[in-house]
Amino acid sequence: MNYRHHYHAGNYADVFKHALLLLLVGGMQRKEKGFLYLDTHAGRGGYDLTVANILPDGRERAPEWPAGIGRLWDRADLPPALADYVAAVRAFNARQGGPAEAPHYYPGSPWIVRERLRAQDRAALCELREDDAEALAHDFEFSRNFSVRAMDGYTALKAMLPPLEKRALVLIDPPFESANEFADILQGLREALRRFPGGTVAVWYPITERARSDRFLADLAALPGVPPVLCAEMQIAADAAQVRMKGCGLVVLNPPWRIDGEFRAILPALVEHLQLDAGATWRLDWPVPER
Repeated sequence: MNYRHHYHAGNYADVFKHALLLLLVGGMQRKEKGFLYLDTHAGRGGYDLTVANILPDGRERAPEWPAGIGRLWDRADLPPALADYVAAVRAFNARQGGPAEAPHYYPGSPWIVRERLRAQDRAALCELREDDAEALAHDFEFSRNFSVRAMDGYTALKAMLPPLEKRALVLIDPPFESANEFADILQGLREALRRFPGGTVAVWYPITERARSDRFLADLAALPGVPPVLCAEMQIAADAAQVRMKGCGLVVLNPPWRIDGEFRAILPALVEHLQLDAGATWRLDWPVPER
């Protein structure tokens, strides 16, 4: 694996993913009973945005966070849920010693969730890269009800489901280095549904070629025994734009009750503040409707 998320930390895709993830955690916590948060591709706990991104050929790569969290950092006109996400990032930045004027540190999904879990909730963080897994283990060594596993995330779906709590929020957020990643996700979902059909599973994916992501959604909807599926997408540029990744999406199997309304309340603001051109858009629909 060559992927390092440090290159992309705090970009528009992170903003989209983490703002929706916080809503999902809140949706799970509408019930008093605890749940397992399983992060299959956890990465590192957080990222130093001030470290230069040096490519293998020695060139410095421009940071992506200014067009992501940087655009929201000082805004006072955000919807409440989006303002809550920015406050969470600000709190992490301050915790790491960053200044209030600009983000120097950005939290990964493990830290985003850590601050919201209750005493009755539990987290399992899985990361295949040994150095990232070691960093995670160090960061969360004294975090109650957190465990770190140096293992493949798709294997974790077999090993850790169903959970003792009988409730789970699973985040599948792979690096998409492999051309077979969508197929691997679908196989992982088949296993997750077989072992724990009532679990809430969120899958992040990039939108590079419209046909490719549409085919993934169609294949997902055709899985045997698939539960209700909610799909949220954001494009920051038109399909014809000269940008490789034009947007991203999050599909949620067994979404928490009424979470679609909470997603709908922030998606327009995300597009408004993160768009690259007038072709930016968002959508929210049900590939597999609620029954």
